[in-house]
Amino acid sequence: MESSSIDSSISSLTMMDEDEPTHQFSAISKLHSNVPTTSVHELLECPVCTNSMYPPIHQCHNGHTLCSTCKTRVHNRCPTCRQELGDIRCLALEKIAESLELPCRYNPLGCPEIFPYYSKLKHESLCNFRPYNCPYAGSDCSVVGDIPYLVSHLRDDHRVDMHSGCTFNHRYVKSNPMEVENATWMLTVFHCFGQYFCLHFEAFQLGVAPVYMAFLRFMGDEREARNYSYSLEVGGNGRKLIWEGSPRSVRDSHKKVRDSHDGLIIYRNMALFFSGADRKELKLRVTGRIWKEQQNPEGGVCIPNLCS
Repeated sequence: MESSSIDSSISSLTMMDEDEPTHQFSAISKLHSNVPTTSVHELLECPVCTNSMYPPIHQCHNGHTLCSTCKTRVHNRCPTCRQELGDIRCLALEKIAESLELPCRYNPLGCPEIFPYYSKLKHESLCNFRPYNCPYAGSDCSVVGDIPYLVSHLRDDHRVDMHSGCTFNHRYVKSNPMEVENATWMLTVFHCFGQYFCLHFEAFQLGVAPVYMAFLRFMGDEREARNYSYSLEVGGNGRKLIWEGSPRSVRDSHKKVRDSHDGLIIYRNMALFFSGADRKELKLRVTGRIWKEQQNPEGGVCIPNLCS
């Protein structure tokens, strides 16, 4: 009797079409072992965006529900019966959601975690199994995926320079160095220590000063990135600048790293001085290396593991 009463209370909350698509994950319900949890999860799926609904959950006078984000998108009209939505909350459905546990949306990518319904979103925003954005900086690329997929994507679709080894020596040339705003050179990807790293080089305005900047990003999570260090060196005419630091994860966007100035920054006058000749053409040679920090089991300090 308990199961049937719950079924009837749920059915009275909303009216949904029988061919409504089911969510890819099955809910784990604490309500009762006989309650069809897939049906409950369908009730919590917004009919407009098909995402799970979180409070406030809205409903029209006929009981059709949708999420708060889509309420503004449909101009306050129910997408099912076209009646005006008003400001009616579906409190019963919100209460049912509190009793559910769901797997992380990245379960197919390997995440084994299960969370209470209202804790799932917070976890998913930080889940280590969530896909990565394409790190290519030359255009707004919307491709996402795991690291092996993105490496193939960078090689095959963006045609980036691919190198093996932990040292590099690159020459960057610009015929008209007076035009520095938002100039980006081709991304270079390095494979060493079984990991992938992206080397960026570009020009932009830092306040009123035109600058060039080189920095490295690690293709993996922040925690893994801290296991590595790198150095960058640029010079000429008997002078040189050296930068050392830890690579930022590609979880941090290219723009975020650039705007934090976390890399080797060369002001234009200095860059032209390094270029030599008549200073009318940029000719910068940037060298560097990547190494892995190892924990010394005796002293408890990090010692560099240099790539052979």
